[in-house]
Amino acid sequence: MSRLILTGCKTLPKIFLLQSFRSVWTRSILQIASCNFCFILPRYYSSFRPSPMELKDVLKVLEDLAPLSLAEPWDNVGLLVEPSEPRPIKTVLLTNDLTEAVMDEARAEGCDLIISYHPPLFRPIKRLVQNDWKQRLAIRAVEASIAVFSPHTSWDNVGGGVNDWLVGGLGGGRVSVLTQAYVDLPFSHIVEFQCKNDISDALLCELKALEGVLVQDPLSCDATKTQVSLYCSGSALAPVVDKVTQYIIAVDRSLRILKAEKPPRLGHGQGRRSVLDEPVTVATAVKKMKSHLGLRHLRLALGQGCTQESFVRTVAACAGSGASVLSGVQADLYVTGEMSHHEVLDAVAKGTSVILSDHSNSERGYLSVFRQKLTEKVPADVIVMVSKADRDPLEVV
Repeated sequence: MSRLILTGCKTLPKIFLLQSFRSVWTRSILQIASCNFCFILPRYYSSFRPSPMELKDVLKVLEDLAPLSLAEPWDNVGLLVEPSEPRPIKTVLLTNDLTEAVMDEARAEGCDLIISYHPPLFRPIKRLVQNDWKQRLAIRAVEASIAVFSPHTSWDNVGGGVNDWLVGGLGGGRVSVLTQAYVDLPFSHIVEFQCKNDISDALLCELKALEGVLVQDPLSCDATKTQVSLYCSGSALAPVVDKVTQYIIAVDRSLRILKAEKPPRLGHGQGRRSVLDEPVTVATAVKKMKSHLGLRHLRLALGQGCTQESFVRTVAACAGSGASVLSGVQADLYVTGEMSHHEVLDAVAKGTSVILSDHSNSERGYLSVFRQKLTEKVPADVIVMVSKADRDPLEVV
């Protein structure tokens, strides 16, 4: 029987085998293993599972999944509440909105981090008091040493994020971004000029000393001139031009100042438009979106000249309150959470039908999608939960 045990232990580390013959306790374990060897390996390896992550490590994962730089400038995203004594992250709760009920759930589940899609703290505050429900939530989070993070529009704008999930409810298609996101460059201008070789070194030295300036490697034009190209921020543009004009006699008239174009972040940005692979009727679109969003009721406004049997070939979608993003977009159907009465009338007048789900119902279903993405990036012993207490405040009665 001992021969059988050793054969089964080939995959165990050598140190385990050595200790197994030096310790009476370990020999006892091996004897038990002879009866049911398959139960020993899980117990042994369980002691070597990855330890829970620190908050900073989870934040890095979240940044990789949806960079905060993709968020809209007006938004308040990122780490909103940081406990003074952070604890290892063992349990993460995902919610669309952080409410009193969700906070109760988080504390009951022993959560260490709440990821609230909507930022519970949005506008500047001057005090932390109990009579304001959002401030009260922040106080409760700090008291319980629970960190609070909000991704909001970074989840909307990232490729594969909320808006891609939302428009995907109607089936596959050629999807494009409605409002393109661009790389945020630290430089706003490009300055190019030629100067005589005998003064190029001195000029380049002075330019490199300026803050907000990146000088490219100069190129030799000919035996007498050097081509210089540099990037600079808006605040550095005037000092750069001033330095260059100090050498005006030696500087060629080739001086050019160009606006630096930000490269697009392909696949990222506000809203989505899809040309469906398989067109559907308006009635079928409603049915599909009910299933996708997990709702029994939606609001529908038929475009002028349309019926529920009219075909939808193009759909534009924006989670939440999408009127400003969808305005002017040519599509057979708009899908969003909410629009004002007059915004719906504008869409209907141009023949576009509108499906409204109420604000957070257009976003909440993505939590389960993100849960899977996050689970794949954190250790196996970090629990990622979707809130059961989170719900849209409006319901059809």
